Formats: sequence, structure tokens, C-alpha cells
Amino acid sequence: MISVTPSLFVHRTPTSYFFFTTTITTRRSKPSFPALSVWSSSSPSGLYEIADKSEKRQELGSELYSSAPFPEIKAAKRVVLVRHGQSTWNEEGRIQGSSDFSVLTNKGEAQAETSRQMLIDDSFDVCFSSPLLRSRRTAEIIWGSRNEEILTDPDLREIDLYSFQGLLKHEGKAKFGEAFRQWQVDAANFNIDGHYPVRELWARARNCWNKILAHEGGSILVVAHNAVNQALVATAIGLGTKYFRILLQSNCGVSVLDFTPRLEVGSPLICLNRLNQTPNSPVAGGSFGGRKTSKRIILVCHGSTLTNTEASSHFSEDQTMNMLGVIQSQKTAELLLDLKVSSIVSSPKKACVQTAIAISSVQEAADCLGADCVPRYVEMKQLGNLNVESILQQVKKDSNVVSSLQPGSLNGFEDTVLSAVWDQSEQAWQYLLKELASGIEQERIVVVVGDPAIHIALLAHCLNLTKEWVGSFHLDDGSISVVDFPDGPAGGGVIRCINYTAHLGRWSIPITRSTVDDEEF
Repeated sequence: MISVTPSLFVHRTPTSYFFFTTTITTRRSKPSFPALSVWSSSSPSGLYEIADKSEKRQELGSELYSSAPFPEIKAAKRVVLVRHGQSTWNEEGRIQGSSDFSVLTNKGEAQAETSRQMLIDDSFDVCFSSPLLRSRRTAEIIWGSRNEEILTDPDLREIDLYSFQGLLKHEGKAKFGEAFRQWQVDAANFNIDGHYPVRELWARARNCWNKILAHEGGSILVVAHNAVNQALVATAIGLGTKYFRILLQSNCGVSVLDFTPRLEVGSPLICLNRLNQTPNSPVAGGSFGGRKTSKRIILVCHGSTLTNTEASSHFSEDQTMNMLGVIQSQKTAELLLDLKVSSIVSSPKKACVQTAIAISSVQEAADCLGADCVPRYVEMKQLGNLNVESILQQVKKDSNVVSSLQPGSLNGFEDTVLSAVWDQSEQAWQYLLKELASGIEQERIVVVVGDPAIHIALLAHCLNLTKEWVGSFHLDDGSISVVDFPDGPAGGGVIRCINYTAHLGRWSIPITRSTVDDEEF
């Protein structure tokens, strides 16, 4: 096993979304910027100040996303988003948009039934649905025999694509040429028939949240479409139109958002608990804009240890996995067996090393297990920058802080602690991108084993965010998150899933939580 201490790499300037009254221009020289008030779903007040640091803003474009704070809520809410099952136009490769001519295929009906089984024991108070047939039918299958009426909302319809709707993709390319290319490579600025569809969609999704959160229910199911679900996730955590197609939504993929009221008046704390948990394997081969993905990073959270089911797990001594953790690591190794892993980069923590060894052992026995015709060799490395335990232990002495922390989250930590985690994770992320770019093989998969805290920070770096966003994500023990790089490591990552746990079987994390006890919720 190789121990790696990387050099410091320069991190690309984060993109953030601001409220401002002064026009900002980006120039090659260092401009002078006023202080800005930034809305973040996870900051203590919903707003925070950024001082005049021009190096943090060099990549700010002219179109910065701003959104009014979310409405105040009195009790915690969990919103579960589901995309409809495969439709006839999905199967044909036809552009659907907000048209209503396609219906679910047999495969789509089966996907919806799988989602129904996955959610059958979950307690929902209400179901919102797009009125379009493919979404409405998916909602009916998932809702099953529940007595409550499904509420349809026209704002949950799919993105309006105007003259594109109904065309096969090759027809759109032939008929619209440059406009179709812009739709593929720069959708945020795509214009057709005098409209900017993605910008319109973001505004509509933001309006949907006001209606969804106004419902008194604490557990809410929303069944809609690919693009609108992307927009719902993005607007909830404060991401703009440039993130279109970055947060994938597969057919019947499930995404979960938690809304927690603040002690003071204001917009709720918002956390993306999981993204795109699908009926199919999350590591199946994928494509992006017609291009096959050949580079991938898989973030694996180590299995459970003796104490990491409690808040104190942030500060426990380096421990090995318990029996549940061993099972979780084996389940993850089995899931990854269908992939040819190029290298495994692990934190030196004991539980991480155990998990990495489990994955490596199964990979190297691929021929015996019938997954490959020859044995595989997997390079294993340890990366010290993936271990942030010593940083998190800085707040152990403050019992009031410890009691407010939750496992799997970076909410509640002091800014100095988050800054230290952020800086160290930045170096780790740059090392991982270099690792992904190395090697001569055309397809390269790097598995990264760490704890939830470091992986949350790595996801934020992948999305080119700032440290203020780390409270917007949650990860569980034994979960995996998948990042694809269709244009290579230099081209930016596309998030295929976050906090996927379905592979754990009976030990998977429930989609919804009990609402009987508010404190438990």
C-alpha cells in the first residue's frame, strides 16, 4: 500500500449566488468589489457576508443566480422527489418537454412499481404530481391504495421546450443547428422562440417550493420530471441555472430534501439528504449528451463503527468497524464488482482501510466470482488529506456544540473548523482529479474511501461551491456517491447519485423517517 502526501494544488474559484444592488463586472485585472450578502440554505441566518476578496470572485459571470429566502416553516419537513418512469418518448429518443403525448412503457410501469415497493412502508401526508400523463401515472402507481387525493400542480410540468417538442434528437440537430448545439452545451443561455427555457424553469421551480412548503404535512411526496426535479433540488440549496444537467435525475430516481425550521425567524435550513436513488444500479454505464462516460470517481463512506451512530462519532478515537460496518463494506464491494476499478484511495483511518481492503479483495477475485475472465489488479493508496478527524476533534471540549451535531452532516461546526476541513479537502480533491487523469487506460474508475465529513466537502468542491454549502449535504455510513466526468477531469463532474444506500438491502437507510416523534424526525 502506498502512502501519498500530495503537493498543494490551486483550487478553481468557487461560483456562488448573491443578492446585490451593485453591478459586478469580471475583468482580467483585479477589480474592487463591495461586500455581498449571500443566501445559503445552511448558514445560521440564511444570509452571510463575504468580505472584499477578489480572488474568490474572478469566475463570477454576469448572470448570478439570486432567489428570495424560502418561507418560514414551523415544523420539520421531508420532501421526496421522484421522476416518472420510462415513457414512450424516452424510449424513442424524442424530445418531450411539457408536451403530453407520451405514456409509460412497460419498463416505466415496472420502474414505478419498484419505487412503490421501495416507499411502501413510508408515511407520506400528501402527494403532489405534475398533471402530465407520464408523471400522473407514476404517482398513481407509487401512491397505491392510500386514501388521500393526489394534488396536481401545473408548475410541476416538465421544462417548456417550445419548437423542440416532439422532435427526435437528430431532427432537432438538423432543423435548428446552432440552437440545438447551444441546448446541449450551454442550456442555461439557450434561447428558442423568444424564450429562455432553463431560466423560466428555475423561476417556476422556485415558485413550486412556496406551495409545497405551505402544506401542513411533514412528509411530502412530489412526482414530476427530469428537468423540473433538477431545478427543484438546485433552487432548494441555492444553485443557479449553470447547474442544469449536473444533478442527474434518472427514471424513477428518488431525491430527498430536509427542511428544518430555525430557532429564530427566517428561511429554513435545507439539506439534500440523497440524490437520484434509482431502481437500477447507480454504477451502471452512463452517458452524458450522447457521450459515454469513461472517467468516474466513486465516493464510498466507510461502514459503521462502534460509536458513529451518535453525534459523538465526530470525535471518537480511530476505531475499526463493527459487524454492521463489515456487512456494509461487503455489500459495497459486491455492488462495485461489475466495475473494473483502477485504483482505491483511502483515508488512513482504520474503518476506511478495512472498507478499502474489502473492495480490493472482491475486485481481485473477479475471475473466481464470474465477473471477469482474468484476475484484476487494483492499486491501493492511502491519502492523509482524507482524514479530517483531528480537525473535527477541536470542538470536542464544547459539550453544547457536540450535543447539537448530527452524524453524517457538517452543520453546526464553527467557521474555523469548517475552514480547516475545507482547505484540507481542497488539496485532497485536486489530488483525486490528478489520480483520475493518470494512467493509460481509456476508462478509469477511482474509488475513494473516507468518512461522511470529508466526502461532503469533496462533493462541494466538485460542484465548485464554497465552504458555506457543506451544510447542504448529508451522507450515511456505507453509502456511495458517484461523480462522472464525461469531458475528463478538467471538464467538471456530473453528480450521478449522492448518499445511495439501496445496495445495503435490509440495512439500507429508509427514504422517509418516522414523524410520530418530532424530536426523532
